[in-house]
Amino acid sequence: MTMFDLTGRVAVVTGGNGGIGLGIAQALASSGCNVSIWGRNAEKSKAAAASMAAGPGKVDTRICDVTSAASVNEAMKATLDTFGRVDGCFANAGIGGGGRKPFIERSEEEWRTMFATNLDGVFHAFQAAARHMTARAEAGDAFGRLVATSSLASLFGTARNEHYAGTKAALNALCRALAVELARYGVTANAILPGWIKSDMTAGIMGNEKFVANVMPRIPVRRFGEPSDFGGIAVYLMSKASSYHTADCFVIDGGYTAF
Repeated sequence: MTMFDLTGRVAVVTGGNGGIGLGIAQALASSGCNVSIWGRNAEKSKAAAASMAAGPGKVDTRICDVTSAASVNEAMKATLDTFGRVDGCFANAGIGGGGRKPFIERSEEEWRTMFATNLDGVFHAFQAAARHMTARAEAGDAFGRLVATSSLASLFGTARNEHYAGTKAALNALCRALAVELARYGVTANAILPGWIKSDMTAGIMGNEKFVANVMPRIPVRRFGEPSDFGGIAVYLMSKASSYHTADCFVIDGGYTAF
């Protein structure tokens, strides 16, 4: 793993029961990082940990509701009791589009639920991790990596999923601000921006000429990529549960979200 070198260190992955979160946890563990998976589903967390048991990194799991500060703080304390430190926090909790209603028909409850689920988890996880990392830096051990999963929707928007796009744009802004605030502690803040690649899961999108014509010009890479485009870049993620969250096409480190 080249983007965030945490070999021999300890990282927390929230929402790591499946999809891109599980891919991050697997990449970290296979690189020799010790990983604590935080998720609501105990069975899925244990299954994820079992799948990484053969790797060089130690993996454990914590039942955690990342939308609750108390639950996150409890999980952080337990992780610190087990590993002694946390060097990275990969926040991937949240929900997707949540329906196809037009903006003018969106209820306040739907709006607030999307924001709370997608943003509160990152806020609580990052705050708990940053408190530990900055305290350690004050003691002479300056190092930390905070990483959130963003979306292309935060760049070019998305019809009828505007509330989802809004949360992801907020995450990008949060990472930029934290990068400035925490730089003096040796802590970086970044957002992983998954790319669009050709796969069986995106076959329908590729065949939609209007979609390709209207959306592709707004995608920074300006074209759909092939898996081989991303194989040598940082973390390579593949998940049958995700349609196009299959590779990190924007390599970022050192403090800022790369667009």
